[in-house]
Amino acid sequence: MRNRSVTYSPEAAFHALADPTRRAVLDLLRQGIQPAGQIARAFPVSRPAISKHLRLLRRAHLVQEKREGRHRLYQLNPEPLKAVDSWLEQYRVFWQANLNSLKAFVEAEHARETAGSGGGKDTRAKRSRAKE
Repeated sequence: MRNRSVTYSPEAAFHALADPTRRAVLDLLRQGIQPAGQIARAFPVSRPAISKHLRLLRRAHLVQEKREGRHRLYQLNPEPLKAVDSWLEQYRVFWQANLNSLKAFVEAEHARETAGSGGGKDTRAKRSRAKE
């Protein structure tokens, strides 16, 4: 067998992950190799519907199929998920920076209010009266 490099399409992975049933199939396969019939029994949809989901997951390289006699066994292939994770990383960085800024702002406001109030309750009462 040839050793060949496989390039995974992030678009195919995103398309496959867009469906909640396909995500649930991947969650099921995290437990290990599963026969197609067992996967189908885990869902309230028809076996042909699950076969279509498995075909799409196979085309996206998110699952691998192995045939043993009449049985088709499926296992998770996490490699294409690296492309998804890479894309998500830029948003993790964005949100972490924004949440850190929000935390710093809230802590600074809290420190300013605590230092300026002396007790807290009087300041809130004063603000209430000032708004009226």
